[in-house]
Amino acid sequence: MRSKSPELMDKIKTVVDQYYSDNSAFPSMGDISNELGISRTTAYRYLIAMDEQGMLEYNGTGRKIVTRKVRKAPTGVALAPILGSIPCGTPEEEEENAELYVRLPVSLFGRGEFFILRASGDSMTDARIEDGDLVVIKRQTTAEVGDIVAALDENGSSTLKKYGGIDEETHAAILLYQNQERYPGKRILVKELTVQGVAKKVLVDL
Repeated sequence: MRSKSPELMDKIKTVVDQYYSDNSAFPSMGDISNELGISRTTAYRYLIAMDEQGMLEYNGTGRKIVTRKVRKAPTGVALAPILGSIPCGTPEEEEENAELYVRLPVSLFGRGEFFILRASGDSMTDARIEDGDLVVIKRQTTAEVGDIVAALDENGSSTLKKYGGIDEETHAAILLYQNQERYPGKRILVKELTVQGVAKKVLVDL
């Protein structure tokens, strides 16, 4: 077999790693050839040679190409739609039209159904949720006292607040502001609360 270029081998491995990272799937021969400007036959022959040299695992059929990086990568991802803004001040209407979908690794976020909301307002700063932050919400209909919930009130208006349990006098659900400097002790009483989900993580730029 004609000797193979080590530089091209490294490039093929990089393409496989990046494709898997971006798509959680293995690239086809066409994907590799298009990315590197080589023929599919060349890509195939290089993969066979790289398998023989222990650089990766490829059995000559299908699309499964396993590099060291791919082997260590998490096997599961969840697709979470970004549904736009949700108020962190007074409740406002929110249309659930997905801006785009984000891939969330199961190893970091766990299993379940998720969606992402863009926070607006300043009522949740003590919970480290700032205006414009993306908040990852696990979709569920129940919440524990102390959870940060995405919820609907009896008028169908949405808000993001800390769940404070049930008020003993009115039997209404308590939603708490989390900005003591600006809204000391402020809360909302909701007679008919519909929990849409519970906040799990905040995605922010460093």
